[in-house]
Amino acid sequence: MSVGAARGLASSGQKPITEILHPLSAAEELLSPGPDVTVSVGGNREPGLTNGMTVETLSPASVSLLFNRLHLDDSLAEADTKDTYATTETRDLFVTVDDPKKHVSTMETYITYRVSTKTTRLEFDLPEYSVRRRYQDFDWLRMKLEDSQPTHLIPPLPEKFVMKGVVDRFSEEFVEKRMKALDKFLKRVADHPVLSFNPHLNTFLSAKDLNKRQGLALLTKVGESVKHVAGGYKLRARPAEFGTMGEYLDTFSQKLGTIDRIAQRILKEQSEYLTELREYGTVYSSWAGSEQELQRPLEGVAGCVSTCCGGLEDLSENMSQDFLPVLREYVLYIESMKNVLRKRDQSQAEYEGRLEAAILRKQEDGTPMPVEVEKCQDKVECFNADLKADWERWQHNKRQDFKQLLTGMADKNINYYEKCQAAWESLITLLQGKPTEDKTSETN
Repeated sequence: MSVGAARGLASSGQKPITEILHPLSAAEELLSPGPDVTVSVGGNREPGLTNGMTVETLSPASVSLLFNRLHLDDSLAEADTKDTYATTETRDLFVTVDDPKKHVSTMETYITYRVSTKTTRLEFDLPEYSVRRRYQDFDWLRMKLEDSQPTHLIPPLPEKFVMKGVVDRFSEEFVEKRMKALDKFLKRVADHPVLSFNPHLNTFLSAKDLNKRQGLALLTKVGESVKHVAGGYKLRARPAEFGTMGEYLDTFSQKLGTIDRIAQRILKEQSEYLTELREYGTVYSSWAGSEQELQRPLEGVAGCVSTCCGGLEDLSENMSQDFLPVLREYVLYIESMKNVLRKRDQSQAEYEGRLEAAILRKQEDGTPMPVEVEKCQDKVECFNADLKADWERWQHNKRQDFKQLLTGMADKNINYYEKCQAAWESLITLLQGKPTEDKTSETN
């Protein structure tokens, strides 16, 4: 049995080829009728939302991965208290996306972003780079990563298409939001112990011009071939841990979808309330001009309303710029994870199909087990190991992101209500102090 086939057998529960073939009954047991599982992820059940499964990460598939995993293991005890990406002690690749610029030509109008890189890695010719990239360049990178690293979870990009007439893709707000999302995407890739060593990332960060046509053509061919792998074959028995992943993703997606819908409604109601509140304050200001005796308290009310307007505007902006984008990012992350799970299932289906055919031939004419079967098993084992490692990493990042998100939301709400309370308390002080001043003037 090859080294690749031996990887991860202890934790995955799958049997090696030698055990499957000797005795033959072991293979028959593997292919015995059981609950069929279609080549898809998830189910109709709605389990309770947990933190996902905790699994032991298997041996890495490359020297670079092993090196990085050693660094990660050293800091595992402190993982939940550290930054979402990586610490400066274990990182040697730093990337930043900033400085958006609008380009107008006779053919098209588009936005480019500055991508800055600092590194000490030997595969880079220089320690620093600064190139400009547009959205389609980021899209090219993601597709190349997905093509060359099919067993790994590729971070999502923000959606490419926007509704014309509804969202202005050249507005400052939209460009800023997209820039932050692209920066997060690139940081997640640069932090990954395998993806960060991908040669396509090196090209993206350092090359002045990208030759994207060849990559896209290759990707189309690969995509078509993958699409026909194990078509219609039903898995005999998907490992329970991957079934649990699918169920978790389905439930997590439902929760995020519900939160997103409610948050959108709250944001709309806040916008409508803010419009009314501004008009409300203007009325008090105009009233104060015609009521000399009530001028101070009326102006005080107008000032309180204005303060509340400013606080609510900040609160709404935080929800729009920080809260909702994180929800949307994880909805896209779920789709990316489901895509990797589907590929894993296709890989297992191909292995089981070849194994079943080989066993039938062996029973009929004694044909030895083809080498392709063992290669397929290697592929499944690599898929399982990489997916488990990326699942752990994704769960860690998710915990960090949502801790930061919810803490920020709590701080913004506290700040908003404290501003409103302080404003109205100052008005009460003003109103209570006025009679005293009047009495003093009468006595004099």
